[in-house]
Amino acid sequence: MEGSTPRGRTRIQKEKREVILEAALEVFSTNGFRGSTIDQIAEAAGMSKPNLLYYFRRKEDIHETLMHRLLDTWLAPLKELDDIGDPMTELRSYIRRKLEMARDFPRESRLFANEILQGAPRIMAMLEGELKTLVDEKVEVIRGWMRAGKVAKADPWHLIFAIWATTQHYADFDVQVRAVLGPDRGGDGRFEDAARFLEQLFLEGLKPKAN
Repeated sequence: MEGSTPRGRTRIQKEKREVILEAALEVFSTNGFRGSTIDQIAEAAGMSKPNLLYYFRRKEDIHETLMHRLLDTWLAPLKELDDIGDPMTELRSYIRRKLEMARDFPRESRLFANEILQGAPRIMAMLEGELKTLVDEKVEVIRGWMRAGKVAKADPWHLIFAIWATTQHYADFDVQVRAVLGPDRGGDGRFEDAARFLEQLFLEGLKPKAN
């Protein structure tokens, strides 16, 4: 159970929970799960530890709530990959949405990466369940495009992995990206530059080969 009053929460209670979750996101994404404490989260939320524990009994409950929210957000672009649409348009949209998430949700990306690097002990059921089911579903969409000759043949699982790796790099390694690009190219325009390059990389490589 993630909190002491899961039903019938007042507006104030809902707002307090959001304050806690926002503070916890900052603490967890900076320190990782093991390096974070309830005291740190309470301090970041601007409340006492007993007050925080009224809403969430354990650090694990806060982390679990954040991870469920994160996975819902992270999977949304993949869910929108549509077998009815034009494959190149669908893949271009997916790449761009993943980059937008790297731009807009860097803390969430780091939180997820930290959990994976620790062996995913708290989200393995989600990875093996919801995530795998969705990926397998979209693999069949991509395979259908390949059978129809709309996309060059390739391994669809590793295509998805490659898109994840290249787009999430701009969140997880943002400091490195900005340092290497320098002040002239390290501003907000770096995401549009990345989008154009990744579109070229993936979409040109996936164009069907002429007979």
